[in-house]
Amino acid sequence: MTEDLLETERRIVTTPEEVREATIQVASRAERSITMLSPYLEPGLYEDEAFLESIKRLVLAKSYSRVRVLIWEPSRAVRIGNKFVGLAARLSASIDIRNLQDKYRGDITDAFIIADDSSILYRSDGRSNDGIMGSHEPDIVRQHLEAFKQPWEDSVFRHHGHNAW
Repeated sequence: MTEDLLETERRIVTTPEEVREATIQVASRAERSITMLSPYLEPGLYEDEAFLESIKRLVLAKSYSRVRVLIWEPSRAVRIGNKFVGLAARLSASIDIRNLQDKYRGDITDAFIIADDSSILYRSDGRSNDGIMGSHEPDIVRQHLEAFKQPWEDSVFRHHGHNAW
């Protein structure tokens, strides 16, 4: 690996287009896993064909790859007929979507997408376009993954052997 590949890249995003492009960029960098926290799988981000292709490439190329998604408002995602939800249903062995448990609502208001253990797009207000994209940010990513861990584990609801949300 060359020194250039390890350099940190940071970029501020403020518009829907910049957030969409950064989301696709982070997703396309994943080689093992993607972790997402989202209000309701915003259609402008998670229904984009380039984003969906990145997810499909990841999970179909490597049987050990995983996509974990924690959302605040799953009923809204289902009600609007989200394409990502459809993809997750077809690739359920690799994509797990969970409903954020009620006890975390109001406390968790941020949104992010993380690729592996180094790239992130983070928005402190998940309903806003304002955020920062960073590559080769293992310390920052580790911090967000650690904060994600307990809500993720607590948000499991088993129904007939399947995760339900």
